[in-house]
Amino acid sequence: MYGFGSLKFCQSLIRKQWYQRRVRGDDVKSKLEAKKKRLEELKQIRRERQNEKTKPAPAAAVDVKATENINISSLVSDIPDPRRDPQVNTPPTPDNRGAEALSPQPNQTNDNSAATGVRYRIPKLAKTKVKNVDIQPAEHIEYEKITQTDESALQTAIEEKKERLRKEEEERKQKEEDKDKNDTIIEDTKEKEEEEVILQELSDDQKQQIMASQDFRAFFDSAARVIEKALSEEIDVGFPYYGDGTGESGDNVDELLRLNRVFEDERWTRNRSVTSIDMNVQFPELVLVSYNNNEEAPNEPEGVVLVWNKKFSKTSPEFIFHCQSPVMSACFARFQPNLVLGGTYSGQIVAWDMRAGKRTPIQRSPLSASAHTHPVYCLQVVGTKNAHNLISIATDGKLCSWSLDMLSQPQDTLELQQKTKTVAVTTMSFALGEVNNFLVGSEEGTLYASSRHGNKAGINEAFEGHHGPVTGLDCNKAVGQGDFSHLFISSSTDWTVKLWNTKLSKPLYSFDNANDYVFDVKWSPVHPAVFASVDAMGRIDIWNINTDTEVPIVSLQVNTRTALNCLQWSTNGRELHIGDCDGKTYLYDFKEKLAVPHTEEWKRLNDTLNEMQQSVTETPLAV
Repeated sequence: MYGFGSLKFCQSLIRKQWYQRRVRGDDVKSKLEAKKKRLEELKQIRRERQNEKTKPAPAAAVDVKATENINISSLVSDIPDPRRDPQVNTPPTPDNRGAEALSPQPNQTNDNSAATGVRYRIPKLAKTKVKNVDIQPAEHIEYEKITQTDESALQTAIEEKKERLRKEEEERKQKEEDKDKNDTIIEDTKEKEEEEVILQELSDDQKQQIMASQDFRAFFDSAARVIEKALSEEIDVGFPYYGDGTGESGDNVDELLRLNRVFEDERWTRNRSVTSIDMNVQFPELVLVSYNNNEEAPNEPEGVVLVWNKKFSKTSPEFIFHCQSPVMSACFARFQPNLVLGGTYSGQIVAWDMRAGKRTPIQRSPLSASAHTHPVYCLQVVGTKNAHNLISIATDGKLCSWSLDMLSQPQDTLELQQKTKTVAVTTMSFALGEVNNFLVGSEEGTLYASSRHGNKAGINEAFEGHHGPVTGLDCNKAVGQGDFSHLFISSSTDWTVKLWNTKLSKPLYSFDNANDYVFDVKWSPVHPAVFASVDAMGRIDIWNINTDTEVPIVSLQVNTRTALNCLQWSTNGRELHIGDCDGKTYLYDFKEKLAVPHTEEWKRLNDTLNEMQQSVTETPLAV
């Protein structure tokens, strides 16, 4: 329960609130009464104003005004008044209605007018004649310049202007002469100062230090390439731009396959064997060649890769790269043309950069069990621009998939085995646009169809036919009216080249024209029926199976002293690059009429394959 003090407090609080409400109510009531009073005052003022407007003017005011302004009344009396003159009819208007009500009528007596003496007179109207007045327009006067200008003054102005121009021309010439004199004096002074300057002779140590600096070497290499290109270039102004450029007709060997040039270097290629050749897709004038070690130069790097330029006639390579292990295979990075990739005899994968300005690798794979530890003879970049990998296979049958950004560890590995037996891979080939399925050749002479991914990852099918190690393997990559990607050819040390179909385990045909080991074979990239092969006797054979399967269309002895061990077509199919065991790379021009296929070549090849198929099996080949 609350105490007595709390009760008193509540009562005082209630009394205070009641008083506040009452005061507030009194204030509101007083304000309302004040507003009502003010409203009544405003209404009263409005009524008074309206009464003043409707109240008539007093007559006494009129009388006083009339008496004081007699002159004004006399003047106004001449104006007709419709109230006095019944002949003047004035249309009724709101103004004159009020005036008639207030003014006296004619029949009424006007005491005020009599008292003031004001009379209204009726004006008399009379006829007048109208006079026509013609106002002439303003006269337009024109003046000629001749009439306004004095001839003597004009002549004087012309002479003054000529004199002024003559003086300006003389001043300009004088300034130019002064400037030439000053320039001559400055040049003479500079020549004297240069003669007086004594050039400081550098010591031998300073010269060696400058020549050993990285900046000087980079500048010298870059400048030397440019100067060498300019000095080595020979232009034949009489070159005939018609036919095949020889000026003669015929189909002999020299016309079908003509030597263009030979790439070799006294230091870097002598006594080295060419191991692989590759073309740059973005820059077709660049040719990559890898070399084995030079046994006669133990102090030189064992592995060498040179990039030659076909566009210029210079004899030195465009780029020089090397490493400490023989390079067994090399290629350009297909989607990064500045990168050069190599597979070495020790099993390392190395990468060089043509932009780096250094000859040693910028990346290399580790020598560990996670990567290769055997020679890498197979190297190829597969995929698309946004998703591609480097595929490498060593002789121990291990396949590694690499990212070009990181060679420290392979992204994926696969062991190629046939019935628990390791396959010693010597060569590899992917079909055009293929990234999963591929073909490999082995040391025992068997070819295998394999896959990188899926349930059948590894070796899927074997193709037996060779009796020696497989040295070359290539899939048909020609694009045209038909699809012949299922065709591939292989070469071997059994002196044969064999034509295969992925749908059959036996070869379609065997080309037995060679008299020694056949080291490499390649399809033409544009003609579906043309391929080339090189052998240990230094001879190159070019075949067209649509024309003849017994004898090659071209057979040329390139080198009689050493073997030819690799070859590569240009991207347009009109050039052949051939490497030998002495470190020389030959560039041959292939005649255009044989290199470029006709439209009927695809149908003829289909017919030829059907004939070959009939000799192998009773079922015709389906294309």
